[in-house]
Amino acid sequence: MSRPARGEYWNHNTHYHGTVLSAVPRGCREALDVGCGDGLLVRRLANRAGRVTGLDRSPEMVAKARELSAGIPNVDFVEADVLEYDVPGDGYDFVCSVTTIHHMDFGRGLTALRDAVRPGGSLVVISLANNAGAADHLIAAGGLAAHYVHLLRHGGRQGDPGAPIVDPAMTWREVREQAARVLPGVRYRRHLLWRYSLIWTKPR
Repeated sequence: MSRPARGEYWNHNTHYHGTVLSAVPRGCREALDVGCGDGLLVRRLANRAGRVTGLDRSPEMVAKARELSAGIPNVDFVEADVLEYDVPGDGYDFVCSVTTIHHMDFGRGLTALRDAVRPGGSLVVISLANNAGAADHLIAAGGLAAHYVHLLRHGGRQGDPGAPIVDPAMTWREVREQAARVLPGVRYRRHLLWRYSLIWTKPR
């Protein structure tokens, strides 16, 4: 039985942790969470992977993640920027990143994530994009009702891990088009709570 993760809370990012967890390949030995923040997703992944590494360039967030994850034997945290991170061995069976890639150059960041996946492994990216027209704004407006419904279900509060916040520079279309170039065959989906997901399996 899966044990509950420490420091559980809900917000627009953690709402899509289920999308991430459902993509973990069976028999996953090693997983990497890029931009792990306080380590909540790492702790959730610990139930599904043999070893989970959380990567974050903020020393404060890494320290918080280590504190909250103390005593969980199959997790560790590294203070590093994914663009400079030396991926060990042949990479990871599973790589994920939640609302981090818009903090960096999208093409370079997505390439780094792709290259960290070993053949046959999977990658999931959840992040934000900018509206670029009336259709985008209409879709975004539709998320308001969902936001308030979920907020009520969680006691009217959103958890805030204290991670840095940056506005996205790219539009939804730009994300979709560039992701298709970097990750041939990627599955792109725009979600209701102002997030998109990219799910991709690296060819063997």
